[in-house]
Amino acid sequence: MGSHRVLILGAGRIGSMVACLLASSKEYELDLACRNPSAVADLVRDLLLDNVTIHQLDAGDADALAKLMLRKRYDAVISALPFHRNILVAELAARHAINYFDLTEDVAVTRRIGEMAEGADTVFMPQCGLAPGFISIVANDLMRRFTELDTVKLRVGALPQNSSNALKYSLLWSTEGIINEYCEPCEAISGGQPCTLTPLEGLESLTLDGVIYEAFNTSGGLGTLAQTYSGQVQNLNYRTIRYPGHCQAFRLLLNDLKLDRDRESLKRLLENALPSTAQDVVVVYVSVSGKREGRFTEESYVRKIYPREINGRVWSAIQVATAAGLCAVLDIVLSEPALFRGFVCQESIALTRFMDSRYGSYYA
Repeated sequence: MGSHRVLILGAGRIGSMVACLLASSKEYELDLACRNPSAVADLVRDLLLDNVTIHQLDAGDADALAKLMLRKRYDAVISALPFHRNILVAELAARHAINYFDLTEDVAVTRRIGEMAEGADTVFMPQCGLAPGFISIVANDLMRRFTELDTVKLRVGALPQNSSNALKYSLLWSTEGIINEYCEPCEAISGGQPCTLTPLEGLESLTLDGVIYEAFNTSGGLGTLAQTYSGQVQNLNYRTIRYPGHCQAFRLLLNDLKLDRDRESLKRLLENALPSTAQDVVVVYVSVSGKREGRFTEESYVRKIYPREINGRVWSAIQVATAAGLCAVLDIVLSEPALFRGFVCQESIALTRFMDSRYGSYYA
């Protein structure tokens, strides 16, 4: 049935959405592996996804993972697992010549995968999704329009449409991923030099479509842009968008109560206290200033993405945006294999090509 055989590891919020989007095209044969198959069996049945086979897998079991990856001649493996599982998956993909894609925001993991990709004939494309991911594709498109770059700002937020708790937030994403973004150093370029910024600093106010937000430094969202544009831009940084007051509350948790040193306790606290919701909104904002035709100019990109009904089921905005971002670049890379090899950064995909793809339409 499918022209591409793909293994998806992880069937949480994003893995299940990826499976839905790819399977619905009828051009993919999918194996979906997760710890609890019964949790997704009903989903696969309800969505009439007859080209999806579900497998039970403990992703921490290297032998079981290797055996699964060798079941078929897969065109690609997608890791929708927690970021700390990705190195093992990438190592196995390298060993068995399988194209590799993931959703990681972790800088150290991405760097290690880049090392594995050196000299490889297959593709290693980490940091797919929204941020990192789509945001880098947008920024690159705007930056290429300037002859001289001054300041580039990337801002992304996945927010509840309505929130009543003190953190002004709901659990929309991997809790481990959020904590990692809030605790790890943030890459940037300042004054033309690469630098490292402190997470939860750089707090600013932002107004988009009449709504007031705040934004602050978080790790990983810049992807590889700082390396791609090294020596070509004066200032380049990424910040996460939240509702006002969120940053101060997390500074209390992480800095004053020192929960940055006890991430397991912080994870339990957040998962016990914060609700999840499918009533969310994804806010994307990129601003680029510099010289064009001899004049100092600024150009920006703003997009809001809301929940969508797909195959008779409502999916949250963050599920749609993240999964569509990954599926679009996967589709492009697998459909044009001669163009891609080794480490492939997000900004190597043209925005027009992305938006014209069947999955890019979810960003329209």
